[in-house]
Amino acid sequence: MIVSEDAHRGTAVIDRQEQDSDDLFAVAVQQFDIAADVIGLEDGIRQTLSHCQRELTVHFPVEMDDGSVQVFAGHRVRHSSLPGPTKGGIRYHQSVTINEVRALAMWMTWKCAVVGLPYGGAKGGVQVDPKQLSQTEVQNLTRRYTTEIQPFIGPNIDIPAPDVNTNPQVMAWLMDTYSMNVGYSVPGVVTGKPLELGGSAGRNEATGRGCVFAIEEAARTQGMSLSSARTVVQGFGNAGSVAARLMSEHESPVVAVSDSRGGIHNPNGLDLQAVTRHKQRTGSVLGFREAENVTNEQMLELECDILIPAALEGQITRRNAASIKAKIVAEAANGPTTPEADSILYDRGVLVLPDIFANAGGVTVSYFEWVQALQAFPWSEEQVNERLRDIMQRSYVAVLDTSRKYGVHMRTAALVRAIERVASFSRLRGIYP
Repeated sequence: MIVSEDAHRGTAVIDRQEQDSDDLFAVAVQQFDIAADVIGLEDGIRQTLSHCQRELTVHFPVEMDDGSVQVFAGHRVRHSSLPGPTKGGIRYHQSVTINEVRALAMWMTWKCAVVGLPYGGAKGGVQVDPKQLSQTEVQNLTRRYTTEIQPFIGPNIDIPAPDVNTNPQVMAWLMDTYSMNVGYSVPGVVTGKPLELGGSAGRNEATGRGCVFAIEEAARTQGMSLSSARTVVQGFGNAGSVAARLMSEHESPVVAVSDSRGGIHNPNGLDLQAVTRHKQRTGSVLGFREAENVTNEQMLELECDILIPAALEGQITRRNAASIKAKIVAEAANGPTTPEADSILYDRGVLVLPDIFANAGGVTVSYFEWVQALQAFPWSEEQVNERLRDIMQRSYVAVLDTSRKYGVHMRTAALVRAIERVASFSRLRGIYP
């Protein structure tokens, strides 16, 4: 890999083909190196933070409904415990790899640090297509995976949460399995649980809501009126559908949305309630009668003011970055923009709200849930949303100030802010022994 860097802007151009998921950790390290160069990070801390602290890979059997046995591969990676317990989601997806999990764990460290949470980053995943499994098979898989990684997790060690294709029910099974194995109930071992089991009010909407709070601040500094700003949302899952709904509540015309099968576009704006009913009835947004079908690739290049990538990583690349029409790109997904695309968008004056900031609402409210579990004292949804808005607003101002101070784009600025914070923990704690 050959990297040339414009040190003034903190951007990079890479002489290689676009990354696949197995190269995602190389992207994460590259982004880290760019930010570390900006602040002149000392070599020892750079070496420490460019590696993941602990990694666990497990292969475990699951009995299927027909009596057969399948063996699945799972991972749990902890990037850094310098700031405190590690925190990160668990995803079920057929494309999960150890390098993807490493990258997501590193990004979780920066995500927690950029908004000031007392967590390091972690991530987990199982290589499986859960859509091919029954509910019972998903439960069996979850309970066995939990038992396999149990020595790695705990309320003061490493706290899992939902991610791609996992949900509050999966977290309930995880919490119950952990609790049964230790002999008493431990609600703080996971976040994203059902409310009945100690989940937090506002958690299900937190990622999308936090992203919209970030967009509000960006629009204010850009002099953009949200009521006239056209929005495109790639991905109509939890984060994307919430972000779309909240943008429409700002009277922003949401002109396109998509799911894994493709997207729909109406330049006059979509009736999101009708789109939701259509998806519930058919399983996809495709075929909605009041819109034109488009591909997920075409979605990104539609005429709009705000683009919210809320699907998987690697969506905006050097191949399509020059065709992005949006003025603000708010990354509700993890890693949707490659470093090459960052450079192109920065040169074109597109403001990118990077994932480690823009989608930090989920982990922020997960932190609130963890605090409530430790205190056994629930907060109201109004309290949760008010505290989330305050953190997102303060973090946006801090990242923007860092961007202007160093003359770098917002992703590098967010990384600089995060790395400076984690590096300070390293200096203060030293190296043991």
